[in-house]
Amino acid sequence: MSKQNQVNLRKQIAPFEKSNVKTSVKQLVNTIPPFILLWVAAYYSLGISYWLSLALSIIASGFVIRIFIIFHDCCHQSFFKSRKANDVLGTITGIITLFPYEKWKRDHSIHHATSSNLNKRGTGDIWIMTVEEYVNASFWVRLQYRLYRNPLVMFGLGPAYLFLVSNRFNRKGARKKERMNTYVTNVSVIVLYTLLCLAIGWQAFLMIHLPIMFVSGLLGIWLFYVQHQFEDSYFEEEENWDYVKAAIDGSSYYKLPKLLQWVTGNIGFHHVHHLSPKVPNYHLEKAHDSTPPLQQATTITIRSSLKALRFRLWDESRKTFVGFHEAKILVEKAQPSFQEK
Repeated sequence: MSKQNQVNLRKQIAPFEKSNVKTSVKQLVNTIPPFILLWVAAYYSLGISYWLSLALSIIASGFVIRIFIIFHDCCHQSFFKSRKANDVLGTITGIITLFPYEKWKRDHSIHHATSSNLNKRGTGDIWIMTVEEYVNASFWVRLQYRLYRNPLVMFGLGPAYLFLVSNRFNRKGARKKERMNTYVTNVSVIVLYTLLCLAIGWQAFLMIHLPIMFVSGLLGIWLFYVQHQFEDSYFEEEENWDYVKAAIDGSSYYKLPKLLQWVTGNIGFHHVHHLSPKVPNYHLEKAHDSTPPLQQATTITIRSSLKALRFRLWDESRKTFVGFHEAKILVEKAQPSFQEK
């Protein structure tokens, strides 16, 4: 795509960058109160059947994802026109979803500015190694990477690590505002959870809330994982990296059933979001449908997205993701003496 076409594309999407207070408030009303009602219903269902309570908790986890999308828009200052309104709502929804607003806003901004740039990996993204890097890495680094990329670790232990460790501590060198926001979030979570435990008992609290956070965390990691890791994705070295190509070619259109699209706040239109983070989630579909060049983005479905579980390494020579076994075969053809440790 030529530079002029890129400029025209940015102009085409600009009208969708304006938030609408009425629509934003409507989304808050149809998201947060239903989550609270489902949580309460799950508690009262414990007296009937834990399986019923568990089912309600799983449904509630979908609303946690939707709340996270609101939090996510606040981080981009796209949910409301007012910066203060975004900051306040972002902090509140961050408490509900266990994400410190200021910390995540910084990391996610870096992710957008460096997505698909092979020279600027490591902040706000999922660990990706190239085939060459993996081959030249030490045994321990390769072992760490294999464990990290194992689905049981990433999607099983990942939510626990994210909620209990990664999101609870400030990064080294964090500014005062970022540090204080993390402290406020942590203290608020402790107070809220303590009050709930005192009100209904810690056993009931864990039986309801653990499934909610685990399922929402698992699905959240999955959404983030598959929307950048598909077979013909886009990754380039700094000198060849292009922001627009990274957005359109390096992010997928995850075509979900309408109900799941609603639950996930249209985040499946990830290519649109990466092209312009200022587009609020409720305008993403309109932007996609009204802009033909955006419709050329790679489309994945639930079924085809499952292939992403096999994608472990980026093959720079072929510009595609490969699995560990395929990478070994490729390297052995080039270096017959290579044997994976």
